[in-house]
Amino acid sequence: MTYELIPLLPLASFLILGLFGRWIKDQAHLVAVPAVVVSWLLSLLVFFDVANGHQTSFPLYTWLTSGALDIHIGFSIDRLTAVMLLLVTTVSSLVHVYTIGYMHKDPGYARFFSYIALFTFSMLMLVMADNLLQLFIFWEAVGLCSYLLIGHWYDRPAACSAATKAFLVNRVGDFGFMLGLLLVWYSFGSLDYYEIFARAHESADDMMNILGPFGGTWNLSVLTLICLLLFTGAIGKSAQVPLHVWLPDAMEGPTPISALIHAATMVTAGVFMVARLAPLYNLSPAAMTVVALTGGLTMVVGATIAMTQTDIKRVVAYSTVSQLGYMVMACGLGAYAAGMYHLLTHGAFKALLFLGCGSIIIALHHEQDMRRMGGLKDKLPITYWTFLIGSLALAGFPLTSGFFSKDHLLVSAWSAGPLGQVLTILGLATALMTAFYSFRLVFVTFWGPSHVDPHHADHIHEPSSTMTVPLIILAMLSIATGYLGIPEFLEPMFETAAGTVAHEGGAATVIMVLATSMGLLGIAGAYYVYVLNPAIPDQFARRWQSLYQGSLNKWYVDEAYDRTIVRPTFFAATELWKRVDVAVIDGAVNGVARAIAWSGWILRLAQSGQTQHYALGMALGVVMILTVFLLF
Repeated sequence: MTYELIPLLPLASFLILGLFGRWIKDQAHLVAVPAVVVSWLLSLLVFFDVANGHQTSFPLYTWLTSGALDIHIGFSIDRLTAVMLLLVTTVSSLVHVYTIGYMHKDPGYARFFSYIALFTFSMLMLVMADNLLQLFIFWEAVGLCSYLLIGHWYDRPAACSAATKAFLVNRVGDFGFMLGLLLVWYSFGSLDYYEIFARAHESADDMMNILGPFGGTWNLSVLTLICLLLFTGAIGKSAQVPLHVWLPDAMEGPTPISALIHAATMVTAGVFMVARLAPLYNLSPAAMTVVALTGGLTMVVGATIAMTQTDIKRVVAYSTVSQLGYMVMACGLGAYAAGMYHLLTHGAFKALLFLGCGSIIIALHHEQDMRRMGGLKDKLPITYWTFLIGSLALAGFPLTSGFFSKDHLLVSAWSAGPLGQVLTILGLATALMTAFYSFRLVFVTFWGPSHVDPHHADHIHEPSSTMTVPLIILAMLSIATGYLGIPEFLEPMFETAAGTVAHEGGAATVIMVLATSMGLLGIAGAYYVYVLNPAIPDQFARRWQSLYQGSLNKWYVDEAYDRTIVRPTFFAATELWKRVDVAVIDGAVNGVARAIAWSGWILRLAQSGQTQHYALGMALGVVMILTVFLLF
């Protein structure tokens, strides 16, 4: 099988549109869509091929060899890769088709398609990598694509700020990732997955001293330090607390990108990386604990913020933060297959929700405030029913994909020991909040009286078929992905993972019943509050003002960063500019110029143009020469 064609077809699309897009213009989809659809077909073949037992790993070409250093591009095709290929190409294909309608008549139509083609190529190369260096290179490439796509409408200051914020916040995590790569190379002399995994047990007891933040030294396990440094990259890329702040702001980009990059693919790269490096993490209980606690905290924080947001895309964005927390928590507890299962189902229903938001926004002439919506279910029937299916899946409603994956994840977490049981309780509470805010979104947007701008109320209609067909397909996938047997497909890869146990027994049944009950209770609560008693939210906001304002203002994390990092950085930069750039560097340059001008002014006095002055100068010179000669 020609595995190379899977990423190369989107790359060819990017090159064609990048070079000739100014002439192709509004026909750019004729280049981009067929390329990614063929990649999807090939990925489907790979999935069935791997399911039949054919797995392989091979180098594609060598870029540089120097001593023990071997830098090459290679592919690792196994069960984990097959699942990720299917997710990336499926969502990307549907987003490509959706973009035809959503970005119609946009001045940057061809440029937009070229960027999403480049992103698809980069993400495919990331998940197919057989070594950490290749993963890191394309890890950075998807970050670059994210920056370019968030800032697609670069004439909007908010979009430019959001793109810059995403880029800088991810650089924080990626710096730790780079340090982790260097430590891997120092410890193992290789960056190839399977060489590292084969030698990991030999280094399990290796220790090293590092300088502590308050003086002194810490004696840490090398493997623990490697895992924690690599995980900092995942914290940034997968929007985990405290580096989650970039993801909601990224909603300033076009909605198709919110679905492709910030819901189903790029943000899952961190979860994929932890699952891919499971043999390393399994040898470091301390790192696993940090991963699990980070995921649990993110899960709760994202859900509590989503409860009060009024921008339709930001509700879904914070939902993504919360659901990513579930996945990271599962991986930290050793339930990698459960985390990846939820990653796959989440990719389908969250892409559906984001694209559904896009249909609503287009129908309402780019209105995103939920408070100016309502009464849309009869005017946008396809969007409503598909959005409802996506919300049911997010809430874990029985027989949807989210029901199966979330229950499997929580049962796996409960089976992982005391920490897992505590986090499972938090997961159940988060499931209640998830169902509540997801149906708050449904009821406020589609039910009740209309609050739409009267100028637009009579012109609301479903978008074109290029936008509604992807919604229908994703709605079907939001149900069907729960029945694909993904946990059974993936668990052979993680059979040695800590915490992997059979999911039978009374505890598993109780967890499943509780999780389902939390979902149903959340839906019922949203119906009671936003349909039967719509005055309750305002009463709650007045009575519990501090709590409400905290959630509405995202627990003031952005403000804390602004005061502790952004403002001090700007102040330091300004002072450095004044005291070093202006006073020292500019002063030195200007001082040299002034010295030359002063010297020229002095020398000019000697050039009077009068003969007697020149004769006097010559006489004085002769006297000085004779004096020196006679004295010395």
